[in-house]
Amino acid sequence: MLTDKDLKIMGFSHFWLDKRSIIEHNPCSEIERFNYKSTQGFSKEKAGRGSQLMDKEDFRILRLMGEIDRDGTYSQRELSKRLNISVGLVNTFMKRLVNKGYFKVKTMPRNRLKYFLTPEGLSRKSRLTAEYLRYSVNFYRDIKYLILNKYHEMEDKEVKKILFYGAGEVAELAYLYLQLTGIRLVGIIDEQKTGNNFFSHVISGLERVRQDDWDMILVTRLDDSDDAIETLANGGVDHQRIATV
Repeated sequence: MLTDKDLKIMGFSHFWLDKRSIIEHNPCSEIERFNYKSTQGFSKEKAGRGSQLMDKEDFRILRLMGEIDRDGTYSQRELSKRLNISVGLVNTFMKRLVNKGYFKVKTMPRNRLKYFLTPEGLSRKSRLTAEYLRYSVNFYRDIKYLILNKYHEMEDKEVKKILFYGAGEVAELAYLYLQLTGIRLVGIIDEQKTGNNFFSHVISGLERVRQDDWDMILVTRLDDSDDAIETLANGGVDHQRIATV
């Protein structure tokens, strides 16, 4: 079995290795995009586990609190860029949180403001963090369940070699669980990351599908999977050779 040390050496930086990384260091992660951009009810419809998605607004407030706790001198425009939301939405959240007593405001030189988390704000941040971590545990559990089931289906069809389509966090998890099977990854496709490394592979463009060294393609993206299937089909890939999580 792979240990946390093994995973770090392999390059994994997931929830169980660094619980802060998703919340504090990855402002537009694949997990967040799926949580709020993809279909609702993921766990019930696909994994059947009944996990609950974290409320979108609570998640944004948690990230905002994390940024303020780290550096209360950020302007609203800077916070907007770091959180990937509009300045107007940042302003709305800030006013609401100040009115609720979660932040204190101090005027600084050059008409800048500095925000401080109050004890009530720290308590609220702790509760939201606990909620997020519970969601994350469920998310990774469900992803493991889905990916391993998909690999079992492939093995039943005697699939030996696969390509990944999409080089994000889900692809890293898929690669991890692939080590538990007899299936081998022979390449990975991601038009936005062509030339970058993915473990021992160099990420390729769509032209990779023209090689005849693979049996099936696994779409390792949770958002816009329909677009991914359409792109692959337009690239000449038979629908029967495309699998999704």
